[in-house]
This record gives sequence, C-alpha cells and structure tokens, in this order.
Amino acid sequence: MHQTQTARSFALAALALTLPMALLADINQTTTLAANSNLNFDSGATGSSGGDIRFTGASITLVGMAGVFNFGQTGLAGYNGVTQATLALLPTQLFNQVPLSGGSLVVNDVFAVLTNGGNYAKVLITALSGSSITLQFVTFGASGGGGGGPTITQIVNNSSSIPAGFPNSGIAPSSLFAIKGTGLADPGDATLHSSQGAGLQLTVNGASISVTINGTTTHPAMYYATPTQLSAVLPAATPVGTGTLTVTYKGVPSAPFTIVVVANAPGITTYLNGTGVAQDVNRINDPDAGLITFTKSGVPGQGIILWGTGLGADPLDSDTTFTLNAHQTSVPYTVYIGGIPATIGYQGASVYPGVSVFGLFIPQNVPTGCYVPIVAVTGNVVSNIVTLPIHAGGGVCSDPQLGIAGDRLSTLTQQTTVKTGTLIVSQSTAPGTGGAPTTTNGAFGLFAQTSGAAYAGGSAISIGGCILIQTLSGGGGGLPTGLDAGAINVTGPSGGPVVLTTIAGFPGFYNAVLSTIPATGGAFVFNGAGGTQIGGFTATVNFPNPLLSWTNQVAAATVNRSQGFSVTWSGGTAGSYVLISGSSTSGSAIGNYTCLAPQSDGQFTVPSWVLLGMPAGTGTTMVQNSTNFTAFSASGLDRGAALGSVSFSVNSSYN
Repeated sequence: MHQTQTARSFALAALALTLPMALLADINQTTTLAANSNLNFDSGATGSSGGDIRFTGASITLVGMAGVFNFGQTGLAGYNGVTQATLALLPTQLFNQVPLSGGSLVVNDVFAVLTNGGNYAKVLITALSGSSITLQFVTFGASGGGGGGPTITQIVNNSSSIPAGFPNSGIAPSSLFAIKGTGLADPGDATLHSSQGAGLQLTVNGASISVTINGTTTHPAMYYATPTQLSAVLPAATPVGTGTLTVTYKGVPSAPFTIVVVANAPGITTYLNGTGVAQDVNRINDPDAGLITFTKSGVPGQGIILWGTGLGADPLDSDTTFTLNAHQTSVPYTVYIGGIPATIGYQGASVYPGVSVFGLFIPQNVPTGCYVPIVAVTGNVVSNIVTLPIHAGGGVCSDPQLGIAGDRLSTLTQQTTVKTGTLIVSQSTAPGTGGAPTTTNGAFGLFAQTSGAAYAGGSAISIGGCILIQTLSGGGGGLPTGLDAGAINVTGPSGGPVVLTTIAGFPGFYNAVLSTIPATGGAFVFNGAGGTQIGGFTATVNFPNPLLSWTNQVAAATVNRSQGFSVTWSGGTAGSYVLISGSSTSGSAIGNYTCLAPQSDGQFTVPSWVLLGMPAGTGTTMVQNSTNFTAFSASGLDRGAALGSVSFSVNSSYN
C-alpha cells in the first residue's frame, strides 16, 4: 500500500505532537478576591483585568485561554491529595471554560486551573460571600522551577506515553519523543514548526537538546518548544543504551536526566482518550482526511493508514526534513486488530521526520465494535494498545452489549460535560486475611460528572478485545465531580429495602452491605428519591440461575507474560459477557489489563501481546460476569445504567 500525501494529512500527523504537561511546585499562597477582580495564578497578582480567572460575585469565569477542571467538594483533604503527578496525568482536554457557579461555587470546592502561561494550579475555596472569595492555591512551576534553569521531569514516546519502568518503555532512534518539565523554553509560542523547507531546527524558543549514550552525543531537532514541554526527533545515529539527556535554555543547562534508548519502541498515536489515529484510504481526500471515528467506522477488509512512531532507526531518511520518498523499515512487525493479524502493505517512515505509519488492511473476520483493540508487536516488544471503531459497512459503530452506539458516543464526547449514573449489585470473592477466600455482597451507586473527552474511552473495550493501562504509583487521575441523587435504596429477592449511604469526601458515591445474593439469582430493584442534581428513578438488576463459577482459578497463581493465559468458567448471565482482568506492580510501575469475552464461550485466552506490557511482579487476576446493562433515566442524567456483578480474584505472580 502506497502512502498518499495531501495537505490534510498534516492535521493527522499533528495529533501526534500534543501531550499533557507536568510541572513542579512554586507559588503557594492564599488570596482574597473582591467581586469583579481577577487573579493571575502564574504570579499570584490580582487586578481588574488579565490573569487567569475573574470573580464576578456570582461565579468564577475563565480569562483568555485558561481552563478549569472541577474536583468537587472534597475539602482540604481532597485539596492536599491533588499533587503534581495528579495534574500531569489529566489530559488537557479536561480543562474547559465553563464558569464555576451554583453548587460548584461553594466553600470546600476544589478545582484545578490550566493557566495562560501553560502552568497548573490547584485551588481550594476557603471562604465565600457575595462580595468576596478566598482561595488557597498552589501553582506548579510558575517561575521556571524556582532554580532559574530548565528542569526535566519525564521523557516519553510521543505516541504511546508509556512511562519509564515498563518493559515496553524507552525511546527508539528516529522517533518522536516528548520532554516534560518546567522552564524548558520561552513562553508564548507553541507553534508546530514545519519540517518542509529548511526543516526542523536544533534551537527553538531558546531551547536546545543533547543526548549522550556510550560516549556518543546527538542533538535532536524539535517540532515545538514551550516552557513545559519539548517535542523532538531522536536522531537515527543515537546508539542504543542508557545515557543522559540535557536541555539547555538560554545558555543554562538542566541537570542530566536519564534516557533509555532501545532498538524498537513502537507507539500508536491516539485521540479522544484512546482511539487510534487512523485514516480510511477511501476517504483520504475528505475534509477530515479520512479519520476513522465513532460515526465513520473502519470497515472489515478496508485499507487504513495507522499513525505512530518508534519503529526503529531510519538512517535512509532525514531526522529534520520532510520527504516524499520515505523508506520502509526492515524490522518485522505484526499488527493485531481485534486479536487477528492484519495484512501490512507498508511499515516505516511517513513524510514527516520521526513520524511513522502502518499501511494495512482490517481483517475480514475482525470483531466489530466501538473499541476494537489494535497493537503492534515485534518479537517481545509491544506498543501501547489503542482502540478503533469498526463496523460492517462503516458508519456508526455499535456495542449493544455495552448499551451504547457510536452516534451517542460522538454526541457525548462533544459535550463540555457528561453526567452519568451507575448502579451495581456485586458479589466479590477474594483472598482475605491469611489467604482464605472471603465473599462480600454489596450495592453501589455512582453519580458523577466528567468531561466529554474523558468519557470517550480510556479503559473501554469491545467484546473479544483487551486493553492495557500503564501508570506510575502516586499519580492518580483525581476524583470525578459527584452529583447529589438523594436517598437511594435497593430491594432484593431476600427482602428489603436496604438503604445506600454516602461516604464523606466522595460526593455522589453510595454503598450498602447486602446479606446475600442467592446462588439461584433473582431481581434487585433500586429506587431513588432524587436529590438536588439528579431526579427520581427506578432500575432493576436481574441475576441469572446459576451465578458464574471460575473453574480454573489455580492456573492464575503464576502467569507467564510471554505466553497466553487461559481462563475457563461456567454459569453466568446468558447473552452477557465475562471480564478477565489482572494487575501487576514492580517498583512504581503498575499495569492493569482488561479483556471481555462472550459468556457463552466458556473460556478466553489473554494474549501474550497484552501480558508483555505488564511489569514482572506481583498482583492479582480476576474473572467477573456482569449482567446485561439495564438503562434507566432521571432528570439531570445523560446516561444511566444498572448491572449485577459476580467476581472471583486470586493473588498472581507475573513472571
């Protein structure tokens, strides 16, 4: 398959060049604002104009390009729990310009601001009246890290963003990578520099980069440079090994930062929180350049171009300049779509330095859905696992077993906020004190608000597929904004009702302990009276007869990551699915995988391409059957779903 070059393709390549930014703490103060005054989080200064926010007396509005993400009324404990790592993991798309007012403008509300200067601030409302508001806040990195020179906090593959410490991390020569930190370059210019003409430059906005491996030093050219992030191409001549990277800004070098250069570190570029950036070759001249979306799905048998980076050193093409004669790599790759190997027509460099593409065909017998997994593999090295909407005939994707279709997903992802309610009746059997299995039964409710971009995916997967999430400890993604749904109770086959209670510090989260879920199943009926944000509702969860049984639990005690891992089961809800998941921890690296299989299959094998991305260490394996989703509606909700869950988990060693 030949590459097709159009002006629109640049928009697709540009999706590979934006990542969230991570900064270091700098400003820490408390400020009282009078009505109709502004606050600049980068300097701590107040005034009648400018800055990042404005307090009107009835709301907090955003100034310029500043954005806000609201954690909700989590108080001082929640404020203290928001760290630099927390904000570094939040996609910038979560920050919007919706004013904070009403229930969001109250004492103990905690929110984050992405400032006009590209920094993050966490904020706690400590006092409020009609004429003034008092804010306690910390701005991370507002004065360049406090030391006057650049500071590096992280180096990642620009497409996969896999943190250091995972078996598939590292940066390959000829690949696009990102340097995160503070004080890295001049502020104010985040322009994506073109590789056409003179090509990419070694110094951008006062910043330059040097990489030294085994005595050899190379100098990556950059697509862009901002105070908090540089995007650069690692030269093909960079040796493989562990060395150091230094950023020099206006003559002042950073402290050397460890960089691990590997032969291959494939990464697939994503958008919408996990959807792969892929073009339908039949629509490549459309205004959207053929981008595959929830409403313009990929088609079985269709040719696509999949964008990424990190396929390996490319000495035949330039590290800095655009070319219409890019070369393939000789490294053997297999790309699995829905677990099925795809036919590859081209694999290697794109026309843009550091940016790679696969030209391939979606298998005719591929599973379909809105979240069909795609992964690239060479030997025991795997890329990040991303998803792609696939539907016979194209058009709107569909995951009926998950209770949603692509047109609805597309609508929700374009909303500024999405309000959801989830009701669960759960039976969980897990190792207790001393290792003996303990069974607990409970009912739960979660009513929360998130952004449309965050709602799109992340950990979602279609039936027959698997997804892998790789994170570092201490860097949780923060709490959703809880919604008040009022009093909730549930009545089961053994009687009731049982009242669900709220948990202090976690608004919108409800739970109750249940005495039993009968082995013969039965119906559980939720009733909600409605609260200040969510109206009344009724929802029913029906458990089958018999409940799920995991029949080969002993096999999960030791998992060989280079081989597939098979599980078997019996029982469960007819027409539903079984979730197989696992976690493993080594040092600060935490891997979590999730697979979905039809309940009727009775077995599923977790592929090696999932397990190879898990860190070798200790963790758990879980097998869970969920009843089919029961939709419910209530005023104030965009989507409501109720389900039942029966799960078994065991301790596992991942070798």
